[in-house]
Amino acid sequence: MALHCGRACRQYLLHLAHDNVDFRLPEIKALLSLRNRPFDTSETFNEKSPFWQLNGLSEDDIRSVMSRTVCGKSAFELWGHGTTIDELRTSLLEYPAENKAPYLQQNSTYKINVYTFNKTLVFKDRIEKIDVSMLLYFTYVSLIAILNDPEHIFCLLEDYGSDPNDIPEEPLHMYFGRWIADGQRELIRSYSVKKRHFIGNTSMDAGLSFIMANHAKVKADDLVYDPFVGTGSLLVACSRFGAYVCGTDIDYNTIHGIGKASRKNQKWRGPDENIRANLRQYGTESLYVDVMVSDASKTVWRKNAQFDAIVTDPPYGIRESTRRTGSHKDIIKPPEDFSGESHVPVSMAYHLSDIFADLLNFAAHHLVLGGRLVYWLPIYRPEYCEEMVPLHPCLTLTSNCEQTLSSHTSRRLITMEKTKEPEDSDRLVHLADPRFTPYQGHNSFREKYFCGLTKKNGKDSKATPKNKD
Repeated sequence: MALHCGRACRQYLLHLAHDNVDFRLPEIKALLSLRNRPFDTSETFNEKSPFWQLNGLSEDDIRSVMSRTVCGKSAFELWGHGTTIDELRTSLLEYPAENKAPYLQQNSTYKINVYTFNKTLVFKDRIEKIDVSMLLYFTYVSLIAILNDPEHIFCLLEDYGSDPNDIPEEPLHMYFGRWIADGQRELIRSYSVKKRHFIGNTSMDAGLSFIMANHAKVKADDLVYDPFVGTGSLLVACSRFGAYVCGTDIDYNTIHGIGKASRKNQKWRGPDENIRANLRQYGTESLYVDVMVSDASKTVWRKNAQFDAIVTDPPYGIRESTRRTGSHKDIIKPPEDFSGESHVPVSMAYHLSDIFADLLNFAAHHLVLGGRLVYWLPIYRPEYCEEMVPLHPCLTLTSNCEQTLSSHTSRRLITMEKTKEPEDSDRLVHLADPRFTPYQGHNSFREKYFCGLTKKNGKDSKATPKNKD
């Protein structure tokens, strides 16, 4: 398993986190495409594996990816790999000497780390593997081992499979390489909503927010819009990557940061709880454009308004209602009769099928060419099929990733890219092609969600014997 490779075509190894597995490939592809680089892997590539071998990239490409990814843990220049120690040693010895030479200079300082997947090594075993690594790989090199701030870090990575109930004694595959960079997993902790100034019932998890921003290929100086902005979690993530952010929401109280608080032991929101304060908390207030109260079904933007990305989480009707302004009743007074009165718009149901149809149509008209729309689509799992994913003739589906919520429900992160400008004929395309017809089954998601909960609670109550007095 030799890596015959010159300086121009080194092979790299990504060590990925084993959560949000469905989201990893679209994220890495999106980050590489920001540098116009292809995603090229080995013939044995396994998307579910925590170790990916990447070809045809430079070290700068890898560092760029790792400076943003929250799915990737670490990246390495791969010097060798194999299924046994002998295979690994042979592979390492056959790796071009000119590639290794800059990091094996006499009296250079180094240390060796050992990473394992699906198996925890006791300290004694870990030390033994480090000693073996030193004997195998550095016997003829005058390096100085040092734990604190070494010049170079080398890593032995072992894959023990993915079944926690069937862990082999020996690893299924081993990798050895030079550490290059770590990913941005720390952002999940430092941007946790538990520490955030302004939160709501549906504030997006920090890790997923950054994944959405990466799927959208958000970059510095972009203009990003969230039409269901809520407490601004997605704006916070996008501004972290240097984008200018703005949003709208139909909920007056949320936009203005007033009303009941979502935190435990706090009844009312404080005077400085708002989206702008969230960006100020993370040092990106200068990238805050504005937010305003607006109905997503009635766009307030000029026809030539252009966004580089639209990143959003529409309401599903579970913790937040799906409402829009309007009424089924006839308007008795003409509009001019409302002058001088304090008028509160009447709201009515906003069906999920209409929400997604309006969202895709808005994206088709207001995204720049090549801009991306990223949003969540709630799904009743027993009925799911690909035909449920809304389509638009101007938008190309890039990725469709599932996050399971329960045994019967999930939500899918949909990423679409604008590939053509809208034409007059697009308004009638659903009549000629049923693929572009809004899927009406989304409208019953709320009923199916609570129906599933009722059935589950019923089974739990039957399984639990009642206490007898």
